[in-house]
Amino acid sequence: MAGPLQGIQVIDITTNISGPSLTMILADLGAEVIKIERPDIGDDSRKMGPLWEGVGVYYLNINRNKRSIVIDIKSDEGKSLIYDLVKDADVFVENFRYGKAKSLGFGYEDLKALNDKLIYCSLSAYGQTGDKRSKPGYDAIVQADTGIMGINGSENGDVARAAVSILDQGSAMWGALGIVSALYHRKNTGEGQKVETSLYETGVFWMGYHMLAYMATGNEPKKMGSNHASFAPYGAFKTADNPIMIGISNNSLFARLCKVLGKEEWIEDTRFCTNIDRVKNREELNSSIEEVFKTKSAHEWIDMLEDGGVPSSVIEKVSSVITNPQTANTKMITGVNHPKISDLKLPRLPFQLSNTPLEIKKSPPLLGEDTVAILQERGVDQETIDQLINKGIIQR
Repeated sequence: MAGPLQGIQVIDITTNISGPSLTMILADLGAEVIKIERPDIGDDSRKMGPLWEGVGVYYLNINRNKRSIVIDIKSDEGKSLIYDLVKDADVFVENFRYGKAKSLGFGYEDLKALNDKLIYCSLSAYGQTGDKRSKPGYDAIVQADTGIMGINGSENGDVARAAVSILDQGSAMWGALGIVSALYHRKNTGEGQKVETSLYETGVFWMGYHMLAYMATGNEPKKMGSNHASFAPYGAFKTADNPIMIGISNNSLFARLCKVLGKEEWIEDTRFCTNIDRVKNREELNSSIEEVFKTKSAHEWIDMLEDGGVPSSVIEKVSSVITNPQTANTKMITGVNHPKISDLKLPRLPFQLSNTPLEIKKSPPLLGEDTVAILQERGVDQETIDQLINKGIIQR
């Protein structure tokens, strides 16, 4: 069955992580995504290591279900090709630094003049306004700039970035949601519009709880490792072998934990009676709990905790997640046919639709593999295509 965005055509002129993640979401939803890439180099993520059969795993992860066309976007003939694509498109997505799209002739007003129903999305590091709008910003830089890095890390250790690209892929989610919203509005009104999002705005949004906590108390949030500022016990604990994670957010769960640990006297202990008491006496409580956990192995404790209804997990390695039966049961990883990688498997989008199921139908494209086909479909004759190839305007 077709995805919900079947019939929507997206012109994707993005590179690296954030923009391609956004257009991957649209592609998985059924849109036709035409990925415009530079001659010879293509998307920077094609060579972001580690490489798998010569292809960067970053690229492989976020570029399935797309078609690749190579165009020299700085040449007049290349720009003309892109303008022709835009005239029939529904969506245009760019993640250039501020001002570059306009300087190249691909600003919102430029493309709106060609197609007033176009949904134009700008995904940037810091947004389109303010003193920082021209500042380059990778995920980790903006994690630092939005306070995420400042509260991430062990209590007495160094700060740390989140180990996944939360702002690249988070802003991609908001951009995709904005585009879908704009498409819905266009369906009702016929109007196109511009969608803007950024890593910085995403980071500030993710930090909402911590900002409100500061406004309420005047206390700067602190690094707490795996602990939680509002709940206790909540975090990682050592066992006889491997660490485990538990999360206790109310008195009922604390009582269950105490029963599993054989420490039912803690339930009425004035130090631990309420969550506020437990947060106040977190260090003492955590130390006492860990002493008990050290008497058995991680898996022994997890069996007991799960039987007792206590939220808990072994802290798994990536390799274990791949082979975890729950990963298979939720069908989160899908095998994909790829011309160079025989056993390529990719994680699907983390939601499902009952009537319009999402599929990974096409492997991440080789550089320029669809150039000729895309132009032929739009009426460009073979002689012209050959001339453009000879001039280096396009590649296949």
